[in-house]
Parts: sequence; structure tokens; C-alpha cells
Amino acid sequence: MDIFNANPSEKRIYSVSDLNREAKNLLTNYFAYIQVEGEISNLSTPSSGHIYFSLKDKKAQIRCAMFKSQQRRLAFKPENGKQVIVSAQVSLYEARGDYQLIADKMQEAGAGDLQIAFEKLKSKLQNEGLFDPDLKQNIPEIPHQIGVVTSPTGAAIHDILSVLSRRFPAIPVIIYPTAVQGDSAKLEICKALKTANQKKQVDVILLARGGGSIEDLWSFNEEAVARAIANSSIPIISGIGHEVDFTIADFVADLRAPTPSAAAENCVPNQQSWLSRFQTIEQQLNRLIQGKLSQQQQSINWLLKRLQQQHPGQQLQRHAQTLDNLELRLIRAIQSKIKHQKNQLENKNNVLHQHSPANKIIHYQQQQQYLSNRLKLAINRKLESSQREYQTLAQTLNAVSPLATLERGYAIVSDPKTSAVISSSQQLAIGDTVKTRLAHGHLISQIKDIQHE
Repeated sequence: MDIFNANPSEKRIYSVSDLNREAKNLLTNYFAYIQVEGEISNLSTPSSGHIYFSLKDKKAQIRCAMFKSQQRRLAFKPENGKQVIVSAQVSLYEARGDYQLIADKMQEAGAGDLQIAFEKLKSKLQNEGLFDPDLKQNIPEIPHQIGVVTSPTGAAIHDILSVLSRRFPAIPVIIYPTAVQGDSAKLEICKALKTANQKKQVDVILLARGGGSIEDLWSFNEEAVARAIANSSIPIISGIGHEVDFTIADFVADLRAPTPSAAAENCVPNQQSWLSRFQTIEQQLNRLIQGKLSQQQQSINWLLKRLQQQHPGQQLQRHAQTLDNLELRLIRAIQSKIKHQKNQLENKNNVLHQHSPANKIIHYQQQQQYLSNRLKLAINRKLESSQREYQTLAQTLNAVSPLATLERGYAIVSDPKTSAVISSSQQLAIGDTVKTRLAHGHLISQIKDIQHE
């Protein structure tokens, strides 16, 4: 029913509930979503998580309610006496006939001006390139020493030290104490960053503070602080406020973490994870070394086998066996020849006996004796010649044997790393290490003097 266009002659009698319901609908439809500025008073925070308060100015006040789901998103803690701007819907509490604001958002008064200043500075620095990802410095994987720029008495430093102690307690920490709120905070933060860069005691800096309102965090939105971060030669991790809070310092820092604890988490690795990685790498290295050693041992065994095969003693032994075989074959051939000739002589003797020519018999006997003597002499000479050749060959092989040379007091000098033979002093320098092979054993020596000839 449209009560504004109703006929005055039509008199309707409302119940209290109907009137309050109509009034609520009018307020809700006419004031769909508004912003109201005022001072908080009569603040109530029951265990339900909702908050109830009044907004007032010098002339009037209005009741307000904010439910738990919206209250949890506030960036500051509401307090009596704090000037705020509430974004809300006008409603009416039908049971009492009280109209009220159902608050959806709340910000501290003046935050709008600060937000404008924030966006202006952000745009300026972004145009200058201070947020350029290419300018970001790499965070060391395991820092040698960590610097922390924060309040020495705030909750942030306790959270940071707790996380660092849990994740990697061996890394020392240097605290550069500063105010993180108030008029002096900007200058103190800049001074702390400058001091850390001058002393160069740390290789990463944590710039941190706990949560708060935009006014509480404003020191980290100052241009001087942003430029001090940009000028730092030491990489900086910012951990300012809560996850929803963004400051100019976060954009300039080399790495932004949502909270001080998260900044500490990003600063150091988990020590146990690293120990596990080291153990895995150690096992892989051991397997690799064992495999390389096995390959080298196989190569050494193969080289030793080849060396033994080419050793002069082995060659002499093979030649001696060949000579023995030749000698045996020669003796057998001679014996076979003698046997054959003996058989021929016997056959001829038989023929002679059959014909009985005495002179021929004597002649043949003499001839046989002569041939026999010549044959024996030839055999003896051949044996002596073969033995002399064998001795000469043995002496020649022994003379060229490196082992025989070593037995005479000589030595072989080589590079212990490459096994290359060193034949000139020009190949060496003072301080070099050489390996000297003797007839029996070897020496490892260091060059202390060089005399060139």
C-alpha cells in the first residue's frame, strides 16, 4: 500500500507491527546504501562476534550493528571515541521501533585522504620504475646473517625470532631497533636501513611490523622510506601488517610477505629439509664416486694386463719357447735325416753283401763314415749357431728393457696426474709434484729448485 498517495478519507488503523514493518521498508528502499561519519560510542563486543555501537556527532546519534562476518575484515580495532566512516544500510528494528544502521564496512575518518595520498605516491614511484621486477634483488638461499628492522618490543620481533629459531637456528640475527609508528618512525626506519647498508654485516633485511590501521602503518607509505628501500644494496623482505594490508614499502621491497612471520619463513629454508637434501646428495655422490672408482680400477687392470703382455721378460719367454720349438724341430729333422740315410746305407750294405765287392764295401764304409762325421759336425755347428743367436737375442732384449735400465740406477719421471713422462726441466716449475719410478717402487717429490742445461 502506498501510504503517501492514500486518500485522506480512507482511514486505516495500523497495528504497531504493521507500522514498524512499513517504516522499515520505506527506510530500506529510500536509503539503499549510504556512508555516515561519526564518533563511536557505547561500543559493545559480545561473545557472538557481532559488535554494537552508536555513531554520534554534536547534535545527534544513531544505533549501529556490524555482524561477525564483516567485523572480521576490519583493518583496525574499533574503540569508543574513534572517528569513523561507516558504509551501511538503513534499517529498523521492528521489536522496539528503533531505526539503526547495519554496517557493512568501516574505516577510520581521514583514511580517504590517506588513500588518495597513497595512490598518488604509488603512481609516482611506479612511473619512476621503483617497482620494476627487473630491479628486484635475489634473496640469498641461506643467508649468513639476517638483519631485522622493526620495533624491539612489538609482537612482530617475537614472531620473527620464533620462526627463525624453529626453521634455521644456526643463522645469527642483528636487530636494528626503530619506531614503526608515529612522527619519528619514518626517519628511524631510513636511518636503520642506511646503517645496515653501511656496516654490511647482513646479507638480507627483514622490514616488519604487526597489523594496524592505515594511520598505524603510514610510516611505511612515506616516500623517504620507499627510496631508502630502493637504494639498499642488501635485499629487503617486507612483512608489514596483515595479508590484506599493502604499503608502498611492499611494492618497493625485493620480496613482499603478508605478515612478519611469513617474512621470516621466506628468509630462511627449513633446516631439516636441507639436511635431508644434503643426505640425498651425499648418497648420490657416494654412488657416483664408487662407480668412477670401479671404472678406473677396470681401466688399471686392463692396462696392467697389457703392460704385462708387453713386458720384455714376457717377450723373452715367448721367444725362448719359440727357439726351443725350433731347436726340437731341427733335432727331429736331423734325426729323421740320419735315420733315413742310415736306412739307405743299410739297404746299400745289403746290396753290397749280395754282390760282395770288397773294395766297394770298404769305399762305401769310408764314405759313410765321412758323411756321418760331416753330418755330426754340421749338426753341432748348427746347434752352436742357434744357441749364439738365442743368447744374442736375449742380451739385446734385456739391453732395451726399461726394467734393466732402471736396475742400472736410472729412473722414469712423470706427472702424477696425467702420467705423462717428463723428459726436460722446461716442463716443470718450482712447487710442482712429480712421480719417480725406480727399479723397485716409486717416489712422489715436490720441485724445490730447477737447473736448466
